[in-house]
Amino acid sequence: MLSIGLEVGRARLPPLLLHDDPTEMTTLSPPAKQVRAEPRWPALMGLVAVGFLNLAIPERLTLGPNWLILVVIALLLVPTIASHRQRQLRLNFVLGIVLSSVITITLVWSLLFLIAGIPEKREPPLELLRGAAALWASNILVFASWYWRLDAGGPHVRDLQNTHIPGAFLFPQMLLPKHMMRRPAWKPGFVDYLFLAFNASTAFSPADTPVLSRWAKLLMMVQSCISLGTIAILAARAIGAF
Repeated sequence: MLSIGLEVGRARLPPLLLHDDPTEMTTLSPPAKQVRAEPRWPALMGLVAVGFLNLAIPERLTLGPNWLILVVIALLLVPTIASHRQRQLRLNFVLGIVLSSVITITLVWSLLFLIAGIPEKREPPLELLRGAAALWASNILVFASWYWRLDAGGPHVRDLQNTHIPGAFLFPQMLLPKHMMRRPAWKPGFVDYLFLAFNASTAFSPADTPVLSRWAKLLMMVQSCISLGTIAILAARAIGAF
C-alpha cells in the first residue's frame, strides 16, 4: 500500500520535480515562438527591375553595354541567394553591399554622362526622356534596397526579433499603441522602404518617416541629388535653356 501511495503521489508531481537528484532539477521554459522570416523576393525583384530599366538607357550613357548591368546583377545574385540559403550571413551581407554599390556606381555614371551631353544636345529628345525616366525609377529601387539592407542591422537581424527594433528610421507604426495596430508584431518590409525611397525622390523628404541615423541621412541626400539632377535635366532641355 505504501508503494502504491508513493507512485500515485509521484504521478501528481509536476515534471520538473520528478528528478531523484535535486541538482538535476531545471525550470521548464515555454518554447520559443518561431519568428517568421521576412520574404526576400521583393528586394530581389527590385534589383532585377533595375537591370531591365538599364536597357532603356542609351549605350552612350551607360558604363559599357546597357545589358552589362543586368548580367552583373544576375551573376552576383547567384552567390547572394546561395549564401542566404546556407545561412552564411556575413557573406550574404557583404555580397549584398557589393551588389548595391555596383548598381549605384553605374547609376551615377549614367547621370553624369547625361548631364555632360546636354550642352551639345547629343541625345534626341525621345531617348533623353526615356533614359531620364529609367534613371529616376532605378534611383528609387536602388536606394530602397540600401535602406532595406542596412536599417536595424539588416534583414537577418530583423528576422531574429519579434517586432521592429529602433533603427535608422522612425516608422509611424512604431509610435502606435499596440491595441491600435492590426499586427502587434509589426516589422517593415521592402515595400515600406520602397515607399520611403519614392518619397525621397518625389517630395525630396522622407514624408511621414523621420530619419534618425547619419548614414541614412547621407544616403537620402545622395538619392535626392540624383533625383533632382534627373528632373533638372528634363526641365532644362524642355525649356531650351542650353
